[in-house]
This record gives sequence, structure tokens and C-alpha cells, in this order.
Amino acid sequence: MAEPCTDAQALCASGELLERGQGIVFDVMLWRAPARAFALRFEGKVVAYMNRCAHVPSEMDWQVGQFLDMDKRWILCSVHGAAYEPADGQCVGGPCGRGRLMPIPTEEREGMVYWYPSRDIQPVVFDDVGPGDGATPESRS
Repeated sequence: MAEPCTDAQALCASGELLERGQGIVFDVMLWRAPARAFALRFEGKVVAYMNRCAHVPSEMDWQVGQFLDMDKRWILCSVHGAAYEPADGQCVGGPCGRGRLMPIPTEEREGMVYWYPSRDIQPVVFDDVGPGDGATPESRS
């Protein structure tokens, strides 16, 4: 296995992602705009995708972190019923045609799950300046 990249982003403890269970939803910047992504465990492997249906770019979970259909076989878009193969994000039915979910590389090591940024998908960076920092709106300009 190659050495892990230094830009790995800690997501959660491995034990938080149960086989075909609830996903972990997390915030990212997609093309420099805030967006949501998710990770889940399927067939023993952690997979992560942008939380955007290939049919219409809307969030897919029917409740926060709930992405799989009732049989826990497909990732299912709650808006229009598009179904995706969890292993690779490929559309398998519904209005998504030949589309696929946008993947996010993940790695599991030492009991933790990490995701890796790309050119298009970056971590959210929070400013350290804000309420309670002693600065006034006038002193920030």
C-alpha cells in the first residue's frame, strides 16, 4: 500500500459506518461552493460520493444519512427514485440514465476513515475570525 497522502481529511471512526447502515454526511466545497457529501459501508468497503443525484443535482437522502433502499441494495435518490450501485456509483435504474455519482476517494486505517480532496472537491475552511474574537466589524475592514 502506498504511503497515505498528507491531505487526508479525518471523517469518522471506522466503527461509525456499519455494513449497509446509515451514512455519514459531511460538508465540502464543490467547485468552490458549499455542498454535501456522504460516506457509507457497502460489502465491507467504505465508499463516498457527493450527495447530488446525477439526474437533478439535489441531495438524495430521504432522512439525514439514509441513502439505501428498503432492501439495502441500492443508493436511492429520494427525489425522483434514481438508483445507483453503491460500489461504483453507476446508475442502475430510474431517471439518471447513464450517469453516476461523483466519487470521493476514501481510506480506512488505524480505526479511522479518511477522505481525500481533489481539484473539484475541497474541505470547508472556516475563518478563525468571528463573534467572540474581540474584533469589531469596524476593526476588520
